[in-house]
Amino acid sequence: MEKKYDYLIVGSGLFGATFAYFARKQGKKCLVIDKRPYLGGNIYCENVEGINVHKYGAHIFHTSNREVWNLVNSIVEFNRYTNSPVANYKGMLYNLPFNMNTFYQMWGVITPEEAQAKIEEQKAEAISRMKADGVTEPRNLEEQAQVLIGKDIYERLIKGYTEKQWGRKCTELPAFIIKRLPVRFVFDNNYFNDKYQGIPIGGYNRLIIGLLDGVETKTNVDFFVNRAYWESLADKIVFTGKIDEFYGYCFGKLNYRTVRFEQEIIESSNYQGNAVVNYTELEVPYTRIIEHKHFEMFGQAVYDNPKTVISKEYSTEWCDGMEPYYPVNDEMNNTLYAKYKALADVEENVIFGGRLAEYKYYDMAPIIEKVMQTMANI
Repeated sequence: MEKKYDYLIVGSGLFGATFAYFARKQGKKCLVIDKRPYLGGNIYCENVEGINVHKYGAHIFHTSNREVWNLVNSIVEFNRYTNSPVANYKGMLYNLPFNMNTFYQMWGVITPEEAQAKIEEQKAEAISRMKADGVTEPRNLEEQAQVLIGKDIYERLIKGYTEKQWGRKCTELPAFIIKRLPVRFVFDNNYFNDKYQGIPIGGYNRLIIGLLDGVETKTNVDFFVNRAYWESLADKIVFTGKIDEFYGYCFGKLNYRTVRFEQEIIESSNYQGNAVVNYTELEVPYTRIIEHKHFEMFGQAVYDNPKTVISKEYSTEWCDGMEPYYPVNDEMNNTLYAKYKALADVEENVIFGGRLAEYKYYDMAPIIEKVMQTMANI
């Protein structure tokens, strides 16, 4: 019996929507289903008080790939937002990523030479502490960070934030989590090194709507509730959900970290003066505060809206019923994922893509690159 669709796409996040966009351009018939009541996956925005709120955490688009940048801008124009987070440690503010502004705030040093000397001095102290313990290689994240950047920056800007994010002490986390730290001896607060950076004007929903233009979509649909029916509709499935769930958890469940958001509407035009402020001390329970208007409002526009919306982010262990965010790519979980991937690799009519299906953390631009690559191989 001839199938109704070429592709059933499970999940309308960036992978699923981009795949549908390219498939439709190739003349393929797609059906996109999503269990949430709206399209867009984790880049979905909710309009609150005239502000596009990133419902599932801050999403900042950045890439050096001109083809990817031209593609997204052909769908919706992107603004000039530049990610320049600020860290708050016990009421003191520091610029991120670590640059000459940070070093001046930390030590009062003015020249790159002075900053380098201070960091080298602290790195040497960290190495000698390890030697005194009879080790030459960092045994954990704490030692790794101090070997890279020294004690002061580690203790004020890395330690508490990392322990909140992972729910474990830095001495219990593997060193490989931070093999490198961005350190710049210039006065530059731009977090990313990419050539292109911005937010879609009018929010990410416009990008998703544009990608899915002309594609049939259904929301409030759980693929697993009536799996046989949905599978019967299409020649191939593009699956962007959890790979372990696709296989009925036959080898066991993969672990994730998740994030809980506390959203507040504040009767003020400008709460913190920046989109992203990290709280790096352990005693403050949230990891950061996002003020959403700063992603899309600049200059006078900030004050034209008398209200603002903030989200406090709390990092927690994931359990059933929670939103899975970050794969826990430790040895145990990677070994488990490899078993599922072996099953996925022999599937002839299923394409697995995205953060949950590949058990891998992705930024947005690499997701689009991955879809382009997948389409080129079909």
